[in-house]
Amino acid sequence: MRKLLLIDCCIRKEQSQTKRLMEAFLHAAPADCAVERLVLTEENLAPLTGDFFAQRQRLLESRDYAHPRFRYAKQFAQADLVVIAAPFWDLAFPALLKIYIEQVSVDGITFGANEKGLVGLCRGTDLVFLTTRGGFYTGDPLEMGSRYLDALHTFFGFDRYHCVAADGMNVAGIDAESPLQTACAQAQALAASLYNKKRACLPMISRQAFCMFRLF
Repeated sequence: MRKLLLIDCCIRKEQSQTKRLMEAFLHAAPADCAVERLVLTEENLAPLTGDFFAQRQRLLESRDYAHPRFRYAKQFAQADLVVIAAPFWDLAFPALLKIYIEQVSVDGITFGANEKGLVGLCRGTDLVFLTTRGGFYTGDPLEMGSRYLDALHTFFGFDRYHCVAADGMNVAGIDAESPLQTACAQAQALAASLYNKKRACLPMISRQAFCMFRLF
């Protein structure tokens, strides 16, 4: 049975349009798929500062991966498919999602490096980003959230990255329900297709590119 890790960063919860898009994707997932839902607004996530950061440094230096604070990274690395749902905020996504990403970016669990460069360690094949946006930002250089996650899919070792976005939901004269319904249909089609894809061979990232990432 394949493991699907659903990372729910829908800040408005039941009033969230992004949540509707997320549920549409889940509706099309195979029945034999084990879904593990992580609701970030219900987690006690903290930024890497002060003593919390210093503790992480000590644990990484000693390779003490058994510590409970690495549970998010292990969960992320062991999923066959990772789906992230978050709205478009401030050209990217809510800060809560970035804090979570810092928790899963663990050298030795989700990524590693050797003399040739970076090696992603996650077992997952596909990283999916589901989002809703007030304006039209698909392909716009101002949009940073999807572009960032696209880079991370290689960083962590996923084969493929997919983004389904409902654009233009707050544009005057456009019925918000229309782009949302279109995106929901796209999300369902994507979910149905992902389980027929095989693992691909990933290129290794150069050491120069690896050094551009913050390592903790």
